[in-house]
Amino acid sequence: MAADRMLALLPTAAILLDGEDNVRMANVAAISMGIVRGQQLDVTALTQLVRSVRRTGDAQTVEFVIDQGGFPRRALSVGARAQPLDDGEVALVVDDLTESKRVDAVRRDFVANVGHEIKTPVGALTLLAEAALEARDDPDAVHHFLSRMQREANRLSRLVQELLDLSRLQGGETPPASGDVSVDAVVDEAVDRGRLVAEVKQIEIVRGGDSGCLVVGSENQLVTAVSNLLDNAVAYSPERTEVAVGVHRRGDMVEIAVKDQGIGIDAVDQERIFERFYRVDPARSRDTGGTGLGLAIVKHIVSNHRGQITVWSQPGAGSTFTLRLPASTTAPGAPSPTDGHPRTEASPA
Repeated sequence: MAADRMLALLPTAAILLDGEDNVRMANVAAISMGIVRGQQLDVTALTQLVRSVRRTGDAQTVEFVIDQGGFPRRALSVGARAQPLDDGEVALVVDDLTESKRVDAVRRDFVANVGHEIKTPVGALTLLAEAALEARDDPDAVHHFLSRMQREANRLSRLVQELLDLSRLQGGETPPASGDVSVDAVVDEAVDRGRLVAEVKQIEIVRGGDSGCLVVGSENQLVTAVSNLLDNAVAYSPERTEVAVGVHRRGDMVEIAVKDQGIGIDAVDQERIFERFYRVDPARSRDTGGTGLGLAIVKHIVSNHRGQITVWSQPGAGSTFTLRLPASTTAPGAPSPTDGHPRTEASPA
């Protein structure tokens, strides 16, 4: 009986068949995977494997895909090993490889994307260095090529840093200690980081909403998330426009919304903008120095804080990105000071 209980706990499907292909024993995993129905195997490929093993007397291992139907259709990638026993019996174990196959595919795509993204600035640096050497007797041309090289080097540096950030967020390092975080302090720091670039484009960053809100998490990560949203808002907005940051307490959640008056995002692109390396406008991203990782980093940070991120946008009408984070159960106390930063009552949410 102990062996039966142990088999029931295994995530691997385990099945014992007699010489007539009848199922004598099947654990819970075999039934939940849908490969056993009643006293029979319900997958033709497995039945063929069992008969082949019984005929040859040799153990065999195969991988194949099971179409489980339904809507949307679900395909199960499995690895199966059959071992002949006495009197025509066959032991069959089946592993669900669907998730590992998906992870492998994601890893391959990620490596290919990283290689492509790094190759672009490195190739540009090589060409610019060659051009600068050829134009060494022309100070103006050399200055032009060196300026371009500096821009590509900064782009490469940003790409590497964001790859490191994404790796940490996905579990590459021990997460930082969590504690009560002042949302006012997070917004203060994020606005301060983005102010210089905004001033160059004569974009005003205004703030509004509730003050004194607290959430639980990592202040550094949350500053990175809000900074990335502000960077995008400024980068994709025309000159002399406005970017608004609003904070609102909604029950047991705190919302941080960043609203711009930029070019907006098509509905078809909104479903993919949080994917790594996805760019709505690749040409514009090259001009702004974007890596296609900023929103992926935001998504992982919000997920690590048990929150949500949503986007509202229409082409030509701007975009609003909203972070929803669980509020701290600690009493917020007195409202945080504005530290000298004027606050315009704006509500982008």
